[in-house]
Amino acid sequence: MSVLVVTGTCTGVGKTVVTAALAALAATRGTPVAVVKPGQTGVAPEEPGDLADVRRLAGVTDLHEYARFPDPLSPAAAARCAGLPPVRLSDVAVRVGELAATRSLVLVEGAGGLLVRYDDDGRTLADLARWLGAAVLVVARPDLGTLNHTALTLEAMAHRGVQLAGVVVGAWPDDPDLAMRANLRDLETIAARPLAGALPAGAGALDPAEFLPVARGGLAPAFGGVFDPTAFRAAHGLPEKENP
Repeated sequence: MSVLVVTGTCTGVGKTVVTAALAALAATRGTPVAVVKPGQTGVAPEEPGDLADVRRLAGVTDLHEYARFPDPLSPAAAARCAGLPPVRLSDVAVRVGELAATRSLVLVEGAGGLLVRYDDDGRTLADLARWLGAAVLVVARPDLGTLNHTALTLEAMAHRGVQLAGVVVGAWPDDPDLAMRANLRDLETIAARPLAGALPAGAGALDPAEFLPVARGGLAPAFGGVFDPTAFRAAHGLPEKENP
């Protein structure tokens, strides 16, 4: 059994698409996979949430949403505004552990970034990952500002004893600018390892048949894909210059 937690350097970085890609590749290998969303915010009771996107893109049906709040806020703030009990991550850890006992892989997608609060006591996804003994895959933006956000996220993980599974660029554009191209090398330097993937911008709008090869090409072999970080950086990054 294995649990992998997916977080982002901030909101809107492509966590759901990366989670769907992980689930799709696991499913094609015949791996029993469940996907968990501990707290969904910004979605009304009858509206499709992030797990609906995972179902559509990956074809996975073993989906588990434990709480939902209508306001687009952190889970803790959204629970207060709705007058509802907050997500208890200690309970989530138990439930995820039960799922992991009968599945080969459980993917847990967080809300927002690593240290977004789930309750007024300040519990975060980092606490959940530590309780589960799970590694965390960090989804980052490609553009200006991502280096600081990524470095802070990885520093917070190290401080809390949370293992890094890798860094994935959640939405790589067709026409990357100078900062994005330069950031490829620096993201690897910050993570002290090669990139674990890069999904193309707009991948979430593909149909399932189109999405699977994109998922395979966008994630590293450790996650079931064929992404080659060296080749990707050579194709999209800045050319290396020798020191005089």
